[in-house]
Amino acid sequence: MGMISLVFVILMVLGAPIAIAIGMAGFTFFLESDVMPLSIAVQKIATVSQSFPLLAVPFFIFAGHLMNESGISERLFRFSHVAVSWMAGGLAQVSIILSTLMGGVSGAAVADAAMEARVIGPQMLAQGYSKGFTAAVIALSSLITATIPPAIGLILYGYVGQVSIGRLFMAGIVPGLLMMTFLMIAAWAISRRRGYRDPEAVKPTARALGRAAWDAKWALLFPVLLIVSIRGGIFTPSEVGAFAVVYAILVGTLGHREMTFARLKAAIGDALSDIGMVMLIILFSGMLGFAIIFLRVPQEVADTLLTGLQNPIVIVTVVLAALFVAGLFIESTILVLLLTPILVPVAKAAGVDPVHFGILMMTIVTLGSMTPPVGVAMYTVCSLLGVRVEDYVKESLPFFLAIFLVVVVILFFPGLVLFLPNWMFG
Repeated sequence: MGMISLVFVILMVLGAPIAIAIGMAGFTFFLESDVMPLSIAVQKIATVSQSFPLLAVPFFIFAGHLMNESGISERLFRFSHVAVSWMAGGLAQVSIILSTLMGGVSGAAVADAAMEARVIGPQMLAQGYSKGFTAAVIALSSLITATIPPAIGLILYGYVGQVSIGRLFMAGIVPGLLMMTFLMIAAWAISRRRGYRDPEAVKPTARALGRAAWDAKWALLFPVLLIVSIRGGIFTPSEVGAFAVVYAILVGTLGHREMTFARLKAAIGDALSDIGMVMLIILFSGMLGFAIIFLRVPQEVADTLLTGLQNPIVIVTVVLAALFVAGLFIESTILVLLLTPILVPVAKAAGVDPVHFGILMMTIVTLGSMTPPVGVAMYTVCSLLGVRVEDYVKESLPFFLAIFLVVVVILFFPGLVLFLPNWMFG
């Protein structure tokens, strides 16, 4: 295992693409092994590509791009603006609500953060919000997409850890809504003290709110259809991804009448780029995951933790702290693919439900995208808005506190996470 880790770290330091670093580390195991021929490595890569549940990943990535091109994002923004722009920190509240709604559409934190930085960021700056506060709200609120279905990370966690993706989807709803609430409270408290308020904004009437909701009906309907179809057994999570693609095309062409050939071509191009990158990482991770399991790393980690620690909450807390540190330096998708095979057996051995652990894990590792030194969402938002990282870090502290409070709540009260999947699936 030492040589595998060394090869991976060296390639990462040298700036090699993530997929290449993972692939070369995996091949190192087979080149070193006396009992595993190199042909097994190729077979493991091919085996991963034959997984039916894995179809959900490219389908949902494609659906997210289609929905962004179909006018859904714009209508969700208008609905959010009507609903909460009258509050203290109105546009900050709009950003948080929009991230929650977009979580049920795009499933990707970085995509959500980039979209909001372009749409809401300039408006917030024009109304006098500080640059650091603007960037912090937009970047940190995108974390909500990590748990609201159809989160891509939950699909990968469920696939690699052999955990029900349907249960994970249901389990992410309450934590996502809790995160939205805590972030809105933090934004409200800061904005009220600083006087961040739109003087022209007024409380919406029921008529205005209803009109905005009707205009965004197809976007608001999609998460409901997703949940109902999985609960009713109409579609598996993988099949729901295909349904999402068809739904996005129908909404864009027939519902909103905005899906032109040029927009469809742009969505296909963006999706192919993202799918190619993600799937290559997944394929090589399957080979490396086999090596990790063959070397009994999960059992050794479990034995180490369970020997010195007995309380399940303490064990999970230690694991989450280690994941947070790792997330500061490694992209969340990589952590999920590499560490899930190791940590799920640890959680089960400690008596922790793997669905509950998955929601905690995805929240913590995705948080790394919003933190220095390698936070992708953070750098994306800061570069689009011209914000210094120092200003972002200073202004983001209250929002980090809100997120950690959510993590503590769902850690100590697993029923908040599990009651929906238990109710729907038994």
